[in-house]
Amino acid sequence: MVKLREKSLNPSIGVEKKVTELLFEEVDERVKLALRCATEKKAIDPILLNLRGIADFTDFFIITSGTNQRQVQAIADEIEEKMKKEYDESPISFEGYQSAEWILMDYGDFIVHIFDQEAREFYDLERLWRDAQKVNLPESF
Repeated sequence: MVKLREKSLNPSIGVEKKVTELLFEEVDERVKLALRCATEKKAIDPILLNLRGIADFTDFFIITSGTNQRQVQAIADEIEEKMKKEYDESPISFEGYQSAEWILMDYGDFIVHIFDQEAREFYDLERLWRDAQKVNLPESF
């Protein structure tokens, strides 16, 4: 059980929420597909953050990176193609493809962030969302 403190505009006010740690096996199949697509394209250090209980706009962040512009775009292309083919879903929003410094793919329940290495270190979403549970990913999925 993970305890999280809900943020408030008044720092002296807070509500503790109990959040049960989520196992990878319990994650939506669409999220697993996006992670598989990223790893098939040799994405670097993919992580899955469980934002349930701390964010209202989505349930999960997938954060990963590529070594160069082409790889970052290839990861995004693979996710988009497989999500369309297997679930007939396209991202609600798809941003940053041309520069490929930070591609954001919003699927509603989850958001995929694909960075080049420099941008990932600079924006450091893992630190910004450190209250989120990092879901342990198995060796292969």
